[in-house]
Amino acid sequence: MRPHLIHVKALPNYKIFLSFDDGVEGEVSLEHLKDKGIFQCWNENDNFMKVYINEETNAVSWNEDVDLDTLNLYLKLRDIDFKEWKQQNKVTYASN
Repeated sequence: MRPHLIHVKALPNYKIFLSFDDGVEGEVSLEHLKDKGIFQCWNENDNFMKVYINEETNAVSWNEDVDLDTLNLYLKLRDIDFKEWKQQNKVTYASN
């Protein structure tokens, strides 16, 4: 099952604090994105600090054009890749 983001908070130096429904939480640095493409909007009017959870998509968002997938952030916090996560969360079914 995909983790559900329950809290996000912007921190100084282009970092965010995230909390997920399974108890995983921590800081992720996004500084490497700040001057790239659409993320340049973070540099204007303190926009980075306006982060929120998009209720429809459960994405980390700043506006309707700028968001990040929470699964990638979750994997970064856990320091695992998608393949590892998928293996750990493999659904098994009972057989007769």
